[in-house]
Amino acid sequence: MIEIENITKVYQMGETEVRALDGVSLKIDDGEWAAITGPSGSGKSTLMAILGCLDSPTSGSYQLDGTDVAKMRDDQLAKVRNQKIGFVFQQFNLLARTSALENVELPLLYSATNHRREKAKAALEAVGLGDRITHRPNELSGGQQQRVAIARALVTEPPIILADEPTGNLDSKTGKEIMELFRELHRTRGITVIFVTHDPAIAANAQRVIHLMDGVVV
Repeated sequence: MIEIENITKVYQMGETEVRALDGVSLKIDDGEWAAITGPSGSGKSTLMAILGCLDSPTSGSYQLDGTDVAKMRDDQLAKVRNQKIGFVFQQFNLLARTSALENVELPLLYSATNHRREKAKAALEAVGLGDRITHRPNELSGGQQQRVAIARALVTEPPIILADEPTGNLDSKTGKEIMELFRELHRTRGITVIFVTHDPAIAANAQRVIHLMDGVVV
């Protein structure tokens, strides 16, 4: 599903060159569940942004489902994101003045999908929120908000879910519930799941842990 080879990401900070990624190579198979971990500044968030086609590498090759996306234009990357990848963020990134149902519908607005409301409702039911579809984010707990975010990631039926610190804003009990939900979705749908975490206990849920240090896989 994913194959990157000798990926670098270099930032110019005045006269200083910062190599956030320094020749990363790895493969992630279709249907695999992998965790990317490492200390602050190790490059894990930069790698996640590149894997999610939110940023482009300075150099190197990125094959996503057989297509080289490393040199794609922004409009091409946007299409890949909408069709191939569902995102879950630590901050939930929900629109405060819209209902759970309307938040989940958002990705479908960009793909001219029919029956948007029905698909959004089904996604919310899949994460156990079928009775909260009219609630706004401020009427939901942190765990429920993260479930809405997961439903939004699932609604386009992408083959890949990328999650950036998905339990970072949750208490330990709710975090375990969210990881159990990921486990069930991975088991029943065969989705490729990749998440970034600094927590070894959360990383231990994955089939494989990819540890970064100073921009390289160790």
